[in-house]
Amino acid sequence: MQEETMSHQRVLLKAPEMQHLSSDAAPYHVVHKLPPGDGPYVRAKHVQLVEKDPEAAVQWFLKAISAGDRVDSALKDMALVMKQQDRAEVAIEAIRRFRHLCSKQAQESLDNVLIDLYKKCGRMEEQIELLKQKLRMIYHGEAFNGKPTKTARSHGRKFQVTVKQETSRILGNLGWAYMQLGNYSAAEVVYRKAQVIDPDANKACNLSTCLMKQMRFAEARSVLDDVVRGKLLGHDDPKSRNRVEELLQEMEEMCQSPSASPTPIGSSLEDAFAEGLDQLMGQWTPYRSRRLPIFEEISPVRDQLAC
Repeated sequence: MQEETMSHQRVLLKAPEMQHLSSDAAPYHVVHKLPPGDGPYVRAKHVQLVEKDPEAAVQWFLKAISAGDRVDSALKDMALVMKQQDRAEVAIEAIRRFRHLCSKQAQESLDNVLIDLYKKCGRMEEQIELLKQKLRMIYHGEAFNGKPTKTARSHGRKFQVTVKQETSRILGNLGWAYMQLGNYSAAEVVYRKAQVIDPDANKACNLSTCLMKQMRFAEARSVLDDVVRGKLLGHDDPKSRNRVEELLQEMEEMCQSPSASPTPIGSSLEDAFAEGLDQLMGQWTPYRSRRLPIFEEISPVRDQLAC
């Protein structure tokens, strides 16, 4: 009996300690990285992040969109979940169907999601058109909602992205898309412009590949030399070094092959690229006074086309 009383006293003493620990603990939504509040969007995030049920999460995101509950975030998050489920085509249609419900500020972010979805689906032509549209927005000063920088996220960390960096990134993606279509002449021009703005080892390797496909080995080797000599950002990355070695080996084999010939590039530079650039330049001309300085660096495209 005495032991039971002492045990009961220990329990009573322990309770306030537990209450104290509970009061100091982080809120539930913070622990699980959930948005605060209540509603279908918060429920969707709980199902996605805590219950790990992507199919149910999609249904709750749809309910949030229908209810007008944080529609900007709901549509973007739903598309990303669909992408993870290998339902990229469905995600594309969802964005097209519901984006008119989203705010003006959310449109640029939705375009970024669409670009990734087009890439995943192999819809290169649509990806190229959207990338050109983003370049027009930058030229007109409409990117980043008119601000010089924007806050981006990667692996849970926030960082600032400048207009210059964004332009280089878009040009890099545009060059990659042209490469997937086999249009190495167009990709070459784009990568050269991207390297003028913000050079790095990855784009240099892509540019070298474009030159190799056109049997211009001396130029391709010269581009890779800049990586080998440590002149470019990312030159010390193991992946970049391995890729340089692979490209040099491939180039050596191509040079020794008597049957080597330039890779067909499909539609010509004038048809697929120059005409599109002329249209863009025509649209930009009335806004010359509003040009961002970065476009002064990439505008002389005709010199490249004449080569």
